[in-house]
Amino acid sequence: MEEIKKPKKRRRTLYQLFFKRFFDVLLSLLAIILLSPVLLIVWIIERITLKGRAIFSQYRPGKNGKVFKLYKFRSMTNAVDENGNLLPDSQRITKFGKFIRKCSLDELPQLFNILKGDMSIVGPRPRLVKDMIFYDQDTLRAYAVRPGLTGLSQVSGGRSNASWEEIFALDLKYAERITFFGDLKIIFKTVGCLFKSDAGSAGDSKRDYYYPDYLLRTEKITKQQYDQGISLADDIIKQNGKVGYQKELHNSIKENE
Repeated sequence: MEEIKKPKKRRRTLYQLFFKRFFDVLLSLLAIILLSPVLLIVWIIERITLKGRAIFSQYRPGKNGKVFKLYKFRSMTNAVDENGNLLPDSQRITKFGKFIRKCSLDELPQLFNILKGDMSIVGPRPRLVKDMIFYDQDTLRAYAVRPGLTGLSQVSGGRSNASWEEIFALDLKYAERITFFGDLKIIFKTVGCLFKSDAGSAGDSKRDYYYPDYLLRTEKITKQQYDQGISLADDIIKQNGKVGYQKELHNSIKENE
């Protein structure tokens, strides 16, 4: 029987091995200095309008699935109903929150994530732990690199128009060939997107907001697998652990019949 050959790994470019991180540190530090007045103004308005913390933090999977704490400006209140449950996002988002989301100003604190080494300027966007826990082995290859403040899927309709499968394909395409000119092109496209009135935001997404919700709705996983994955994601966050491939979460309903 003929042996099946594994796909050859692409050789990483010199830019990816050394210069990409160098530019990340240099440019993020420069951006923090130049944008410090904007950061301060947004922080002050957030403190006044939200009457509390201006910065929101959330655990996200980073390079090779290692969990890190991502920073954003808050765009929503912590309003709850009579039972103590948070109200829907649409009822908690503030007018200023909508504005900073539209202009992507809520993402600016991630410049500090880049400076720390959690993220890169360009790369696949950092997803939620409860999303990535359901990724298959091929999809996870796209997230073996540092996540980015912006990325190929972001400038290719991934913010609101693309399906989950299209986003994964674009992120994998980027991760397989990281070059200086490729990153530069994405950065210029990102700047262009910010000036488009129809750029939209992640909250305007036409796909299911959470990947496991999409899998459950399309019957690609069972309710038991859904609950198991969400529970596992919570454990990883508590342990500040690492997201990896979970075979037991990828048996479809048809395979279980």
